[in-house]
This record gives sequence, C-alpha cells and structure tokens, in this order.
Amino acid sequence: MPTISRKGLSMPESPIRKLVPYAEKAAEDGKYIYYLNIGQPDIKTPEVALNAVKNNDLEILSYSRSEGSDIYRQKLAAYYNRFDIKVSYKDIVVTTGASEALLFLFSSIMDPCDEVIISEPFYANYIAFSTANGVTVVPAVCTMDNNFGLPSVEAFEQLITPRTKAILICNPGNPTGYLYSKAEIKKLAAIAIKHDLFLIADEVYREFVYDGNTHYSIMQVDGIDEHAVIIDSVSKRYSMCGARVGCLVSKNKTVMKTVLKFAQARLSPPTYAQIASEAALDTPQSYFDDVIAEYAERRNTLIHELQKIEGIKVAKPKGAFYCIVELPIKNTDHFAQWLLEDFEVNGETVMVAPAGGFYSTPGLGLNQIRIAYVLNKESLVKAVHILKEALKVYKD
Repeated sequence: MPTISRKGLSMPESPIRKLVPYAEKAAEDGKYIYYLNIGQPDIKTPEVALNAVKNNDLEILSYSRSEGSDIYRQKLAAYYNRFDIKVSYKDIVVTTGASEALLFLFSSIMDPCDEVIISEPFYANYIAFSTANGVTVVPAVCTMDNNFGLPSVEAFEQLITPRTKAILICNPGNPTGYLYSKAEIKKLAAIAIKHDLFLIADEVYREFVYDGNTHYSIMQVDGIDEHAVIIDSVSKRYSMCGARVGCLVSKNKTVMKTVLKFAQARLSPPTYAQIASEAALDTPQSYFDDVIAEYAERRNTLIHELQKIEGIKVAKPKGAFYCIVELPIKNTDHFAQWLLEDFEVNGETVMVAPAGGFYSTPGLGLNQIRIAYVLNKESLVKAVHILKEALKVYKD
C-alpha cells in the first residue's frame, strides 16, 4: 500500500484530546465526567457577539479579504492601542484561530531544520506546528521549583545556535498559568535583538491575570518592531472557541507580506465568525471584571483543595486558567486512562490531561497533569475529591 510521510508519522497526538474515546465510552457506560482536560470555558459568550450573527441580514455569504475584513482589523487595532500596543490595522492578519496564525508564521520565517526555542512546558500543539514545518523545538526548561519562571539569560543564550530563528513564549502560560514580568519580557527582547531572532508571544490569555498583576506585551518594548510577533485569538477572551478566529500582529512588513501569501492560499477567514468577533470587541469591561473575579475564585478553590492531598505539588498560576499538578505516581498517561476506564466515585470520574505531552524533553512531566479550572467551584471541589480517592487506590 502507499506509505505515510515521515512528517505524518512523527506528528504527535494531542495529549488533551487523545483520551476522548475513553471518555466517550465512560459516558456511554453511564459515568458522569468532570472535564478538567481542556480549556473550554463554561462562561457564556457575550450576547453582543451572538446577536451580531443571529440578527444579520446577509443574503450572500461571500469571501472576506484574505487578511480579514478592514473594519474588524481596524477595531482590533483600537483594542490593542488600549493596551499600549501601538499598531495599525495593516499590521494585522486575521486567521482561522491562533493555530493557523502560528502555522503561517512558522512557514514564513523558518525552513526545515531551523530551530525555535520554547519555554517548557508549553502548549502541546507547538510541537505539532513545528513538526508540520520540519522545525526543531529547543526547550528552555522551566521547573515547578520556581513556579515555572524563566531560566537565566546565560542559560537561555546557551541554547542559541546558528539554526535558531525564534523564541516562542505563551504569556500568560498554557499549561502553567505563569505570567511573565515586565523585566523578563525585556530580557527576552534584549536577547532577540542581540542575536537577531524573532520573539513570538502567544497572548491569547491577555485578560486572564490575577492578584493585581498586569500583563506586559512584547510589543510594548521599545526597539522591538522588526523582531516581535503577537499571536492572538477570540477563543478564550470571549468564550468563543468555536468561532475559530485568531490573528497575527507584527510591525515587520516583510513578515506580514509573507504571511499574507499563505493567507491568500487558504482564501479567507470565516465571514460569520469575523462578524461575531468584531461585535465581541464591544463587550463591556464589566463582563471581563466578572469573568476574571470568577476565575480567580476558581483558582483559589482548586489550589486549596489540591493542597489537601498528601504527596502532590501544585504551582499557583498568576494567569490563564490552567495549573500543573505533580502526582505521587510514575505515569499519568496510564492514570488518566484508568480514571476513565476503571474508576468512579458514586458514578462520577474525572478527565485530566497528562502533562508529558507538554514537554519535548524526554522523561519530563510523566508524573504531572494539567488541570483546566473551567468548571464552577462546586464541580472543582467534587473533581478534586474524586482525584484524591483515586490516588488512594491507584497502583502504578
């Protein structure tokens, strides 16, 4: 029979989604599952976004511009300017989710065998995007011991080789919830400028920051225009994961011109989703105030309950809505599957994401899970109780 490509064979499974068949079987068997594995918010999508689609009188659902509609990009530029990110609508290309933005960017700035340095652990699909482009991931290992903060500048610079083209961070971080300080962002910017690298920041969780902290964007740094690229999305900000609308933002005109060629090749981002996303930009600040307060309470509830379990470690996140939990077991891949197949408490169980898939360094993360605290507080308490009872009886 015809053979599969080496690229296809090396494409990793999603550590977040690969357990779905076991969850579906558990649900068919009558188990109630608390889904802690995926960052799908249960917060309602702003009505202004939904109404923009419901009340639209389009008669022809036509293509949009390849770079996204002008009016949406103009409103996006105004949104960024509120955060002291001084960009024009011409510095924005709208994409089908942040995933497509990263795929377009990797294709535009890196050739096969080039290297990208990524702070580890990282969003698992970064490996998939790199694999799709033949790019090598070089991990800058961060540990739970210092809450997943960046390694030193010296350690970072030791990772740079003649093949290094970019540094990629997620701020705030998925899967750790780590929030980069202004000083850390400036250090990374200095490294990028010194070594003539691109500095890419996935900022899809910009609003999700707690404890009085503030988010500092790479595009707030002076002198970074030719090096900085922001990846963004409406998915988490407005609880619009299904819209599949993201964007790529950069003042580097050569990068944007190249990205546009890839955007033209896929024709255009979805029209109705852009209409919803454009309307979502009119969401009042009170919506975000309520959402952030709710997530802060969920985080506090989750951490409080987890800390009651003997033998575990948990890093307290400052942003996003994820945390990494270290369990007193050897293999969380097996544990996560066992929870779905063989364990329940009063007909209920939990689905978690094994954290090994968020690392590229062999052997790291095998005793860790990622929890997304996107459920209400009562459900989080019940889910952690099930996790606690499971650890009492689980055998490696």
